[in-house]
Order: sequence, then C-alpha cells, then structure tokens
Amino acid sequence: MNHAPALPHAAAGAPLPRALWALIAGNFVIGTGVMVVPGTLNDISASLGISIPQAGQLITAAAILMGLGAPLFASVVAGWDRRRLLTLSLLWYALLMGICALAPNYAALLPLRVLAVIAPAIFTPQAAASVGLLVPPAQRGRAVTFVFLGWSVASVVGLPLSAWIGSGVGWRWAFALVVVMSLASALWVWRAMPNGIRPAALSRKSWGATLGSAALMMAVGVTLLMSFAQFVLFSYFAPYFVQTLGMGGGTLSLMFLWFGAFGLLGNLVLSRYIDQIGAARAVLFLLGAIALSLLLWPLGRLGLWQQALVLIPWAIGCFAGNSAQQARLVQHAPELASATVALNTSALYAGQALGSALGGMMIARGQMLRLHEVGLVLMGLAMALSVWAARRAAATAPDQKRS
Repeated sequence: MNHAPALPHAAAGAPLPRALWALIAGNFVIGTGVMVVPGTLNDISASLGISIPQAGQLITAAAILMGLGAPLFASVVAGWDRRRLLTLSLLWYALLMGICALAPNYAALLPLRVLAVIAPAIFTPQAAASVGLLVPPAQRGRAVTFVFLGWSVASVVGLPLSAWIGSGVGWRWAFALVVVMSLASALWVWRAMPNGIRPAALSRKSWGATLGSAALMMAVGVTLLMSFAQFVLFSYFAPYFVQTLGMGGGTLSLMFLWFGAFGLLGNLVLSRYIDQIGAARAVLFLLGAIALSLLLWPLGRLGLWQQALVLIPWAIGCFAGNSAQQARLVQHAPELASATVALNTSALYAGQALGSALGGMMIARGQMLRLHEVGLVLMGLAMALSVWAARRAAATAPDQKRS
C-alpha cells in the first residue's frame, strides 16, 4: 500500500515544500561524487600510474552499476520509507567514498568505486519518485526539475572544486570532501523529510505497463542516446583541454565552473517555465543546444575564450535536458513514476558507460580530436527519437483519457 501524508490543494505557483531543499542538497552531493572522477581524471592517472583510458574505466564501471542498479534497487526498496532509505544511501556514500580515498592502487579503487555508486543508483531516482507524494499534481513538473537543480549546482561548485582540489593536493582529498558533504546531507534529509513517504510498489503490472508503453520507452531511449552522445567527450574534458589548450589546474577548474554556471542557469529557467511550454518541447530545444556546441566544437581549439563560448549551449542543455526528461515521464504517467524514473536513471547511466567506454577506445587509438563527431551523430538520433516519442505520446493521450 502507498502511505503518504495527504496533500492539500495548491496552485502551480505556490511555494514548494521545504523537504525538497534537502533533496536538492542530496542530489548536489550525489552529483559531486559522480563527477569527482571526471574532474580529477588527470591526477588519478598520474597518481596511480595508469593511462587516461584506464582511468576512464572508473567512469564506465560505475555507470554500468548505476545503470543496472537503478531499476533493480527500485524493486528491492519499494516498501521502504523514503526518509530512512535516502538517509541510509547518503551514509553508504560517505563510508565507501572514504574507503575509496584510502585505496592503495587502481586494482583496489575500481571495485570500491563501483560499490560506492550504489548510493546514486538509489538516491536520485527515489528522490524523484518521492516528489509526486510531496507536492500536488499541478506542481509536479516544477518540483521534479527543482530537485534536479542539485545536479546543476554540483556542476557549478562540485565539479570545478574537485578539479581544483585534485590538481592542488590530490584526488584523494576531493573524495574526502564528498565524504563530509554526504554526512551533512544525510542529517539534513533525516530532519527534513516527513515519515510515511512510500511510493507505490513496483508490481509486475506496473513494470508491464511501463515496458509495454511505446511512448514511455521511446522517451527513455532519448535519455540513453542523449547521455551516450555527451559522455563520449564529457568524460574526457580534463585531458582534452590539457591536450588542445594546455590548461593548468586553475584554468581547468574555471572552465568547469563556467560550464556549471550555465548548466545551473539552464535548469533554473527550465524549472520556471517547463509547465508552460511542455516537457517534450523543452527536451527538443535543449538537445538542439547541445548539438550546436558539438557542431561548433572545433572552433574551441582556437583559444580559451572560443572554447568557453562554444561550451555555453552544451552547458545550458546538459543538466536541464535530464531534468526535462524526468518531468516528461512523470507527467505522462504519474502512476508509473517509480518505474519510469528508475528506467530513465538506468538509461542515463548506461549512456555514460557507453560514452566513456567508446571515448576511451577512441583516445587509445589517437582519435581524441574526433570525439565530438560521434557525439553529434548520436545527438541527432536523440533529437529524432524525441520528436517521434512526442508524436506517439500525443497519439495515445486520447486513448488514455477514454480508459
């Protein structure tokens, strides 16, 4: 049974519950911990005496676990109270990230990193699935994108801070920072989240309805292609910028900060207007923005400012695109949110795994300067699938209203 506090009627513009701020903070910590490896990739490679593609396998292996784990854990923890579940996942993050920071070599770090990212596989999708029980229907789109602002803030603060710490005192201290933030966030979630938040259990019928919906599965496919397209290159921003522009640690941190600031801006604007313009339209616009950056990518090799300008459309679309996708799925079938959000998270991380693996293979063959070409083709496919999914959703909407 689904037990949750009764929601009062509220207009779309009414203030959101304070508990959502704790979920934003949690996603910020989760996002920072996920992005700490791309941010410190150069230092991990140098410190452990491994190649850049081998260091990139930390991203790939973690993404595989998160991709497979999100729907699996969604079924396992279906009956758990979300206050306890989300708090425990952050405590697990703190423990395993701390052990990762003490890993003596790459052979020890790789499995520990995989175990650590059990927390993102649980926290992000389950926080999103809880939103529907914390706000009334009129606020769902805004609330889902609001909670995902935490990932955008992680790109503004967490990613450049990790890069700066990694280049200054080493990647282990960047991991230690995530430990401290995870403990603080766990306390906040425990104090802010109400008891009794239990999204509907994922029955076989729910999974069947989700997997049997062409519109929903096509939308999930958009997330897979979108993530795949970006992480072919995004995973290797640090070594790419060093190779093409000779960036040092400080400049690299500033470039990540620049990227994150526009990522936050994109998510803030999206959060405000998504319920007016519609999630599907927002997704298409944001994917187009990323495609524009990939198309113009070679211009970034002309200099630092050229690269910074080319990054802007990508940054605007990067995190907002995933937020819009989550909102798209929740709005289309709110009763299936636990399943669709878990699958979407799985697709997101599966795309990261595919992208980082393919990017590493290309770099090993001396093709780093062609990573954007692969990303552009994949992003074009994501845009085409998004249009198709929107048309399919519109075609099935009248049938859903009659049923």
